Amino acid sequence: MRTAARECAFKAVFASVFTGETDSGLIKSMIKADKLDEDDCAYLNRVISLVGGHREELLRLLDRHSRSFPEARLFPADKSVLLVALAEILYMDDIPAVVSVNEAANISSKYSSPKSASFVSGILSEVIKEK
Repeated sequence: MRTAARECAFKAVFASVFTGETDSGLIKSMIKADKLDEDDCAYLNRVISLVGGHREELLRLLDRHSRSFPEARLFPADKSVLLVALAEILYMDDIPAVVSVNEAANISSKYSSPKSASFVSGILSEVIKEK
């Protein structure tokens, strides 16, 4: 199960929202702390690369689907979890979309506001319908 790796990806993307870059030292320490295996590390690196490489496109997509809140006004935790899930949904065909949505909802309920899980699920469901 990739739950720990997905949560590490979320944390790395969350940090990059504030710094503008991916912190490799942070990633290494999370890998060590969570005892991620080789497959988890490969997933983590792939997601971080996809989010970094497609960040502007993903942010525009969020802006288009988040009618109530422009992308710039999203909670950083919600934005981060959405970026990870969107990277999975759009660019990682080996991960079922339903898994991405469920994991994103779980992470957002853990790290954001009580209503975030349904907000995140709604945005991702719209993207999946469009895809």
